[in-house]
Amino acid sequence: MSRIHIPSDIPIRYLERSKRGDMIVGVLVAVGLVGFTGALVTDAHVAWISWVANWLFFTSVAMGAVLLVVVTTITKARWNWSVKRLSLAFSAYLPFAFLTLLPMLGLREGYFHWIEEMATDPILQAKQAYLNIPFLITRNVVGAAVLFGLSFYIVHLLLRPDLDLARAAADDGPDRASWLDRLSAGWLGQEAEEVRSWHRLQMICPVFVILYGVIMSMFVIDWAMTLEPHWYSTLFGGWFFMGAFWGGIAVTAIVACLLIPLHPDFRTSIGLQQRHDLGKLAFGFCVFWTYLFWSQYLVIWYGKLPWEQAWMIRRAGAPWGGLSALTILLCFVVPFAGLLGKRPKLNPRILSLFCGVILTGLWLERWMLVAPSLHREGDPVFPIWHLLITCLFAGLMIGSVRWFLSTFPAIQVWQPPVQLEMTESERAHSVSSGGAVQG
Repeated sequence: MSRIHIPSDIPIRYLERSKRGDMIVGVLVAVGLVGFTGALVTDAHVAWISWVANWLFFTSVAMGAVLLVVVTTITKARWNWSVKRLSLAFSAYLPFAFLTLLPMLGLREGYFHWIEEMATDPILQAKQAYLNIPFLITRNVVGAAVLFGLSFYIVHLLLRPDLDLARAAADDGPDRASWLDRLSAGWLGQEAEEVRSWHRLQMICPVFVILYGVIMSMFVIDWAMTLEPHWYSTLFGGWFFMGAFWGGIAVTAIVACLLIPLHPDFRTSIGLQQRHDLGKLAFGFCVFWTYLFWSQYLVIWYGKLPWEQAWMIRRAGAPWGGLSALTILLCFVVPFAGLLGKRPKLNPRILSLFCGVILTGLWLERWMLVAPSLHREGDPVFPIWHLLITCLFAGLMIGSVRWFLSTFPAIQVWQPPVQLEMTESERAHSVSSGGAVQG
């Protein structure tokens, strides 16, 4: 860790704002809104399935990117010093994640079949303390508010030590300056702010990891697993939130690769070390995602219990078997083969290509978590509405990330204090003790 070079003079660099980028975001959002409206008029059932599947995907990717910053803060990692702010930028999507959650809370019998079945099904009646609409709405609103709110506080702690330096930059625009002034109110001085932020991060980040696991598991249980309420898996939540972490790694790598050709400062800061480490993480979690899937599948296959097999059988047979195979191909086979070796991890185009494949696989996986459980005879397996509604969520995420990186420095200027690893500390102590004895 101590061998990683971090320059003493880190440039304050923003993502340049462009009308072309704004236009692309606007077109995506407009297409998505038209698509969702058309789906509601044509078939509201399909429209809401797509909405929920996209919400699960884009929210999980944004939270996974924030988690990458949190876990590297806990472990005091230094390799991602130049891409940490890129991961943090996805927190700007979380207000949209909260707003797009609210319409989902109005879904009733058409989405949650257990509402009608509760009166006659003794198995569901035993789960009534959890499976009821008032509690579902309450826990989703409170859980999202807590998790997203804590994310914003961590973002604030990581941004604040940079704000005084950023405010002094000569190219600050009115919008950027207003945000910097607002977030730096009560400034204590550069050194005091760095120490304060670092100490608070050390206390809050471990709490965040626990809440992340609990609340993200709750999201996928409520919006996917309860659609077949007789079936359950204790690994389902872990499979979902670790996939979210993997998605956060992949989007960080893609944004890093996209920034490299935009300015020499990005090309210098986001070097071979960062691309190689992001590539290794993307490759490693490709294997881990498959391990979690196989661990879940193997137990069900060995048990051969009808209520445990139902979920897998539905997705393995017609008409869903082809999409299930494609999901495994995109999430495991292609990225595993493509990211083997050192060269593809170092090449920005190849790395971003295979990280794009990973995200496509995870997006399809989120669809497969929801759609087969609610599929009606005669409905399309993969409707065009799903692609159109995806444009809405993609536009909101791209727009929010662009806003963040153009408002705050895209590369974190202040760096946490260097702390010796245990072996280095022991070595330094032994050397000093030996010198004292000899003297």
